[in-house]
Amino acid sequence: MFSRRNRRPKSAESRPNSPQLIEAWESLDQGDIPGALRSLRAHAEPLPPGEVAVVVARAAREAGFDDLHTAATALAARPDRAQELYSYGYACVERGVSYLAIPALRAALDLAPDSGAALRELVSAYEREGRHPEAADVLGARESALNPWPDRYLLVYNALMAGDLELARRQHALLPDPEDEIWLGAQDRQRHMLERAAAAEQATSLDLHDLRGWQFVMGGTVLGTLSPYGFDAGMTGRFAWLQDSHDLCLRGLLRLRTTLAAGEVRPRSVSLLPGRGSRILGLAAAEVLDLPAVEFAADRQDTVVIAYDLDEVARADQGPETIGQLLERTPGQVLHEHASSWTDRPVVTADSVTLLYQSVTAPWEGQLGQGESGTLERGAPDDRPAEDVAAEIVAADPTPDEGDGGTPADPDDRLADFVAAVRGTWLQGNRTGLRTSGPVRSSRFV
Repeated sequence: MFSRRNRRPKSAESRPNSPQLIEAWESLDQGDIPGALRSLRAHAEPLPPGEVAVVVARAAREAGFDDLHTAATALAARPDRAQELYSYGYACVERGVSYLAIPALRAALDLAPDSGAALRELVSAYEREGRHPEAADVLGARESALNPWPDRYLLVYNALMAGDLELARRQHALLPDPEDEIWLGAQDRQRHMLERAAAAEQATSLDLHDLRGWQFVMGGTVLGTLSPYGFDAGMTGRFAWLQDSHDLCLRGLLRLRTTLAAGEVRPRSVSLLPGRGSRILGLAAAEVLDLPAVEFAADRQDTVVIAYDLDEVARADQGPETIGQLLERTPGQVLHEHASSWTDRPVVTADSVTLLYQSVTAPWEGQLGQGESGTLERGAPDDRPAEDVAAEIVAADPTPDEGDGGTPADPDDRLADFVAAVRGTWLQGNRTGLRTSGPVRSSRFV
């Protein structure tokens, strides 16, 4: 098994020769570490890890990441040693640059094919990059030698996240109960995913374009709407940048009402969360659902908890405490989030979500528009009382945006049929945050 070593060989930070790496090096000359990392993401994977490590060592040194600088310098000096490849890959994963870890960890595993540490770290790097098919492949190639926990469990998980239900079910059937109780939570989450998949496939395709189906399988979330733009151009139902509107907020609440009815859930109140956006939307939800609005209490049953964006809730006063309380489910409690980030996922997974975004501006925030000079300008935020903004949402027009015509039709009865099919597995388990966007891919913008 590999271990981490604290070596400090002489510096190998000489200028690289590869044209693909010179661009990153020149970004570092200008003090642009993010630019260098973007260049490495685009070009570095086919190159020998030892050459890439020369650039990474300099970037890590300038960023103050001593562990990564040490590991990258060691690899640049000894590029063909499994230990150095593993230690560098490990440090890259720890520092959030898993894409740089993957080639080094693949090379380490080639040199030490029986190393469980190298295998698991490579799988971890693939997972963090959303490359679940490759993680499943590297585990499947060693199927006969896999330990049940965590290795075969990881094979089931990555097969699921790659959209390969057949492989996931076959491997799950071979997985015994864990001897170490540390894995009991993971076992429970995986069991819920497979149960949700069995329910969802009765009503939907669960193919690699089925965003609603896979959001439900992964986290038990019912996705209310699909983006009407760019479905066939890489977005598959997610939003990239969105200027939200009162109309879309109302549409989301009406879709929530459809979801509750189809799920045979009968709440008695709407619970208001911390944060201006969540309070606005919660007050509007109380009107739309014809329920009293009450302040959030963790032990309140039979209530719909309304968040505009759970990231906003986490930043509010008492937000971290509230988020912790939402992780565990209270009987009859439904957590609805209007706008949920799919690239910077919240630590809590909501039961119902209106839309998935990469960047969003709420209707009451300063939105971009054409100014008097004809240039784009950000307008002033709407500082009116929350009750006034909520009333404007209730009076808005929920007619769906026709978009570019490429998104599949998604009328209310289609959503209702889906929820009716899965309601026996909905609102089960805790609300642990998702670590991946799953089998349905969407274009990311940086």
